[in-house]
Amino acid sequence: MKDIQPKVTIVIFGATGDLAKRKLFPSIYQLFKKGKLSSHFAVVGLARRPWTNEVLRKHVEESIQNAFSPEEDLEEFTSHFYYQPFDVTKEDTYPQLHTLLQDLEATYETGGNRLFYLAMAPNFFGLIAKKLKEYGLKETAGWTRLVIEKPFGHDLESAKQLNSEIREAFDEEQIFRIDHYLGKEMVQNIEVIRFANGIFEHLWNNRFISNIQITLSEVLGVEDRARYYDESGAVRDMLQNHILQIVALLAMEPPIKLTTDEIRSEKIKVLRALRKFKHEPIADNFVRGQYDAGTIHGKSVPAYRDEAEELADSTTETYVAGKLLIDNYRWAGVPIYVRTGKRMPKKSIKVIIQFKDLPMNLYFKSDKERHPNLLTINIQNEGLSLCLNARKAGSGKLAEPIHLHYHQSEVPGINTPEAYEKLLYDSMIGDATNFTHWDEVALSWQLVDPILEAWSKEKPDFPNYKAGSWGPKEADELLAKDGFHWWDI
Repeated sequence: MKDIQPKVTIVIFGATGDLAKRKLFPSIYQLFKKGKLSSHFAVVGLARRPWTNEVLRKHVEESIQNAFSPEEDLEEFTSHFYYQPFDVTKEDTYPQLHTLLQDLEATYETGGNRLFYLAMAPNFFGLIAKKLKEYGLKETAGWTRLVIEKPFGHDLESAKQLNSEIREAFDEEQIFRIDHYLGKEMVQNIEVIRFANGIFEHLWNNRFISNIQITLSEVLGVEDRARYYDESGAVRDMLQNHILQIVALLAMEPPIKLTTDEIRSEKIKVLRALRKFKHEPIADNFVRGQYDAGTIHGKSVPAYRDEAEELADSTTETYVAGKLLIDNYRWAGVPIYVRTGKRMPKKSIKVIIQFKDLPMNLYFKSDKERHPNLLTINIQNEGLSLCLNARKAGSGKLAEPIHLHYHQSEVPGINTPEAYEKLLYDSMIGDATNFTHWDEVALSWQLVDPILEAWSKEKPDFPNYKAGSWGPKEADELLAKDGFHWWDI
């Protein structure tokens, strides 16, 4: 089936920022290059810097320099980009923007379709949404949509306030809360792996699965995000959004239809069923950490508190591990262990499903040598691995684990789209399946707020893990007390 070629004017608030340069401009270029964008599109960059159309177009060229051949004429693409100096707090800039958009819509025949992308600080989201409505920028002959980057709030109350402000101007169906993990090919593949394979779906429950492990590890430290990260920490940056979205996809029931509403409905049921830790001790279920100086790939790296002056006495966590429980018929009693952290030994985004062992497995010399069946979904390197037991050559009837691997990148003809490329296209064609609904945001905050509140009352013993390690020893103990350990395969 031929791709829809949306007619649209894309308005990027924060067009001089890092996100626009690293993700948005290259993604728009790839969509254009692959024929998913026709000639009926325009991009308007807004920011406070006194740039011109020519300056913006030069920056767009620089952002995609690794994606085009030297003989390629980029003017056909970059000519669609326009720039307007813009201060979101000044009233006179909005009517000027409205005039520019009307002119471009006439030139490019976009049908009045407008996509507003807020690639800037969240504290301006509510103001921008209000002004877009106030000055008639969302009233057109076509559709208007608002794309919002995380973080969506700092806790449940601030998220509610932000949502209230945005909803005064835009309907829920017009709001696209972007979580770039939902644009990753193997995250979207979780549904297919489960529901298109009887070999897995019939076993996908507490009768056959002993535990699930989700690891999102980073080698990098805070880099140039020290101020943002210190206000956020690992829980707000990774657990509240990315990890819980993966949990919802792994644990949801089969949708009755492959529509946005039905898939979202099943994900929301999972988030509702997650056990909230308001009364149970947080320390029994969650571990936090902050990295000390260490060595990664033979190179010495500093402690978190030495990365920037403002971090000198920081109590912000750069690591979190936790045990989640889903209180429903399918998953009761199955622990879902999650961990994420900075300055880990390697970058990894991985889900491991550990199946229960046979009650009497006679093909191993001892219980210590027994190896369970594991299904690994490798989101970072885009592939699957299934660990089975087979006869060990030359050993009589003893068994050993073997791994069946599938790497999507090795399949001829597959060129996996960048997550932002996929999500940008979805937002333009109105497919909200891989975006976060407000109910998902609220339920996620309901889970993490009690954790953060409990931690705020105790001063942590930081730093408590070396850079280049897999985190504090308490994270290993979290699994050990249940008879499990972290897998790294």
